[in-house]
Amino acid sequence: MPNQLFYGDNLEVLRRHIRDETVDLCYIDPPFNSKRNYNQIYLNQGKEDQAQAQAFIDTWTWDDHANQGLAEIQGNDHGRFTAQLIALISGLVNVLGRGSLLAYLISMSLRIVEIHRVLKPTGSFYLHCDPTASHYLKIVLDAVFCAQGGDCLSEITWKRTTAHNDAKQGRKQYGNVRDVILFYSKSNNWIWNWQYSEYDQEYLDKMYRYTEKSTGRRYRLDNLTAAKPGGDVSYEFYGTYPYKGRFWAYSKGKMEEFKKAGRLYFPKNGGTPQYIRYLDEMPGVPLQNSWEDIQPLTSGAKERLGYPTQKPEALLERIIKASSNEGDVVLDAYCGCGTSVAVAQKLNRQWIGIDITYQSISLILKRLEDTFGKGVLDTINIAGIPRDMASAIALANRKDDRTRKEFEKWAVLTYSNNRAVIQQRKGKDQGIDGIAFFSSDYDQQEKVIFQVKSGNVKSGDIRDLRGTMEREGAVIGIFITLKTPTKDMLKEAKEAGIYQSKYMNQPVDKIQIVTVQEIIEEQKRFNIKLILEVLKSAEQVTEIGTQKELDLE
Repeated sequence: MPNQLFYGDNLEVLRRHIRDETVDLCYIDPPFNSKRNYNQIYLNQGKEDQAQAQAFIDTWTWDDHANQGLAEIQGNDHGRFTAQLIALISGLVNVLGRGSLLAYLISMSLRIVEIHRVLKPTGSFYLHCDPTASHYLKIVLDAVFCAQGGDCLSEITWKRTTAHNDAKQGRKQYGNVRDVILFYSKSNNWIWNWQYSEYDQEYLDKMYRYTEKSTGRRYRLDNLTAAKPGGDVSYEFYGTYPYKGRFWAYSKGKMEEFKKAGRLYFPKNGGTPQYIRYLDEMPGVPLQNSWEDIQPLTSGAKERLGYPTQKPEALLERIIKASSNEGDVVLDAYCGCGTSVAVAQKLNRQWIGIDITYQSISLILKRLEDTFGKGVLDTINIAGIPRDMASAIALANRKDDRTRKEFEKWAVLTYSNNRAVIQQRKGKDQGIDGIAFFSSDYDQQEKVIFQVKSGNVKSGDIRDLRGTMEREGAVIGIFITLKTPTKDMLKEAKEAGIYQSKYMNQPVDKIQIVTVQEIIEEQKRFNIKLILEVLKSAEQVTEIGTQKELDLE
């Protein structure tokens, strides 16, 4: 089985598609409304934005999902939950009340329980969050992992941004420049590979002061004595003994090996020899739990894709290298723009990615194709994306407010080969679901607008699209419909006329009606060469490691 990319609710995917103890490492960076004031979240103050429709859901409200989740936990549905988690969540109802913060913690608890289930006994879990709710998430993790033989291994802080100069704006608190990454193991036997950071220049100048003339290698001189004896370590060595109260750190045989290899320095004025330690043999500084050496992504960063919460690849590379080996399975249940799966692919790990928005799925596919070549898509099993009319209709008829715009996003991005911009809006979309641009005569930039309808359609819809094109200055309008267009609609579209530029082999209709059935069954796609690549091309990787197949079901 190839690598797995799931489009859907991660709770449903985890429960239905991923078997027990099949994952070596899980990293998640779940969304949270960190821009809100903590006091508002805690006291449930402030009006929630019910119409928020972004590339990820970043608002939590007390709704039917929260009520159902609370009932599952308190009722210990299917015996999934530990006694500690049930007691914790029940207690938090009294502490926090039924509001946005508790809704978030219930959502996370349901998913953390499933992540614990799918991890192998040697597996590790990293939860990336900010200080707004990290303290609550930690006790949830304790109630799931530590209650079942796991352990909290570290609380890592990552400096995600530079210092803010908010004093002039009246800020009366310390600047928040760090994210928290909670690191847990499922058992007392977890995969671990030490990672190292580079030495700073001041340390190198102070400690590695010598340079070997014949090779140019930098080195330092290390003490060969120890404070406590350990075997026969009081011997004479070429006329020298350890300092008073000290002992040799190595056996005489080992010291002879050092001498034979040319690794000992004998002071000209006598005294105990010292060990020659070369800089190029040292891996670096063993990594600690404060990470300041990985820079955040700036607006001009080469790997920047425009995704609002994108993390640098170096951050994920460090985590994946430390807590997995080649061929291991890496899971990201909130995979967003796909940094974790792209790094896992590069490091020859197997991977599972899950996201609830089609924009993320589209972005990940484009990122992988740009980075590893088109062939990489043949190695991925993509689940949850409409493959027939029945699944397209099911997507269009979703009642869940979290995914109510997913049909429109899927239709626009699929038909445009992931090149259109999804219209982000709060409230009315003014008749536009997506926008794209192409070059016309005189190398001007011309606009294409996309509109998607899943309900009944009529000729008036085409007239409305024509008016929207005039208002927006668009030269082409694409009308995507789930239902079969009427003859009057087709006639109305033809009456809008045709458009042609020097870059086109033949003229095209200014208004084009495309059915979802054509998109699915005939693989019909928008074939005008666009100049705006919405999903920024990632750096091409020339060599792809050979990967084993996953066995998940």
